[in-house]
Amino acid sequence: MTHSRVSDSRIYPDGFKMSEVYFAQVGTSGGKGLLEQTVPLFNKAGFNDVVGEHDLVAVKLHFGELGCSSFIPGFYIREIVKAIAGCEARPFLTDSCVLYLGKRRNAYDHTITAHANGFSLSTTGAPVIIADGLQGSYVEPFEIQGKYFDIVDIAGAVADADSLVVVSHVTGHGLTGFAGAFKNLGMGAVGRAVKLSIHELVRPQVDRDTCDACAGCLKHCPVDAISIDKGGGFAVIDLELCIGCGECMTICPREAIRIEWQGDSERAQEKLAEAASAVIRQKDKIAYFNYLLNVTPSCDCWQHTAAPMVADIGLLASRDPVAIDQASIDLVKDAPCGYNNKYSDVNRRFRPIGGGPFDSTLSYAEELGLGTRDYELIPV
Repeated sequence: MTHSRVSDSRIYPDGFKMSEVYFAQVGTSGGKGLLEQTVPLFNKAGFNDVVGEHDLVAVKLHFGELGCSSFIPGFYIREIVKAIAGCEARPFLTDSCVLYLGKRRNAYDHTITAHANGFSLSTTGAPVIIADGLQGSYVEPFEIQGKYFDIVDIAGAVADADSLVVVSHVTGHGLTGFAGAFKNLGMGAVGRAVKLSIHELVRPQVDRDTCDACAGCLKHCPVDAISIDKGGGFAVIDLELCIGCGECMTICPREAIRIEWQGDSERAQEKLAEAASAVIRQKDKIAYFNYLLNVTPSCDCWQHTAAPMVADIGLLASRDPVAIDQASIDLVKDAPCGYNNKYSDVNRRFRPIGGGPFDSTLSYAEELGLGTRDYELIPV
């Protein structure tokens, strides 16, 4: 079986070649499941050319929040590590610190969470290295001169790596509707200020009942936008001075500073593509895996797990991030409904909060020259 997608609205010159997306389907015959098919898929997709001998290879994935069980388990990642190690390279597992008040907001808590969820040297064959450092401030600026960003801060360990293997769990997402390779890179491989911009930060808010006026946030504010109210004994943030870097929220030991979110989904999706473009252009060698298992309506950042929207589909591999995300969308929309019958309506499977399109990231990424939405699906 082969499948392809070609836009009817464009006429390509002779010799146009669609991007190749390789597909290992669940439930295949011959006694081979996804575990056994991972290394052959790696080889068939040409990832041996991405991973060089002695390369330090960043395997960018999502370790899952504590309480979530839908993330891609470590035994699948172990097979990818095995394939990379077979190229005489040196893989490490990585992700960046998050904005919200969870168990992954600094490298200490993030590493403990990764180990608790089954990601360690002993279980996967590769060490865990949090990409943006202890407090999420280890980043490498990369100039792009885009519509939204002039400079994108790339998480330091991702920027330092010789090559990059992007392992994404395809899910829904409240802000963007769809989460795949671009969400993994544009949100998960960049610095805190970029994350905040994508989420259309309103501004940080102080919970006066929780704040004990320790003044730790004052020391870490880069623009001196925070002071202590002497009468009330709590921190006060000057929203005219605040640049939305998120340092105060991350550093607060009592979790007294929170963020209120709002924003236009299409604008956020385009920002996501632009942020991901910095990572893609900074790296000469990138490979992409998309797992279409436990495709839930919410991402793996939640502290609970929603029921899958569709039945399990399989694993995709490609050198083109646009094509692999487009193929993921098409396969999910074609898949039989999962536990919740409301997703029998395929138009509800990827829907941003407030409605609107969910594929603006891919449209803009294609415009930026990061890949094509036209692909050939090649079973392995």
